[in-house]
Order: sequence, then structure tokens, then C-alpha cells
Amino acid sequence: MKINIIPEWMANLEEEDLSFIKRFILASGSLKEIANQYEVTYPTVRLRLDRLIQKIKMSDDIANEPYISLIKRLAVNDKIDFETAKILVSEYKKMKGVE
Repeated sequence: MKINIIPEWMANLEEEDLSFIKRFILASGSLKEIANQYEVTYPTVRLRLDRLIQKIKMSDDIANEPYISLIKRLAVNDKIDFETAKILVSEYKKMKGVE
């Protein structure tokens, strides 16, 4: 009997992200091949993969720290820069006594 349970990190991704992951796997992890398929440069694919990695990591933080998750989501979506996000997260952790 097959049970379809989608992991939370995967359920939080957009359809386009899931399509990218599928292509990445089918290309045996070759970013060069993915760049050819999407007709973009290697650095563009690398950036997209890095952002996807951040989205997946972020989903692990949601349950534990909603504020940190919000800051990371803003950074991943280019609403704030990563340096600002790091400062906000660091200060938040200091206030909470986590760091």
C-alpha cells in the first residue's frame, strides 16, 4: 500500500520550484545541463538553486521561530538584502538570549 505524504518542506514550495527540482534530478544534478534546458547562464541557475536551498532551509525554521522565518523569506524574495537579514536575526536572537 502506497501512502502519499508530502514533506512540509516540499509542500511549501511553488510548482515552478518543484519542476526545477525534478529537472535537476533528471539531469543528475548537472547545473550546466539545467542552464541549457532553461536557456540561461550557469550563474543564473546557481543563484536559483541557492535560493531554493534557502527556501527549503527556511521551512525548517517556520515552526520554531516565525520571526526568523519572516526575515529569511523577505531576504530570499529580495525584499531586504541578506546583510540586513543577518543583522535582524542576530539582534533578535540576542534579545531572546539564544546567541
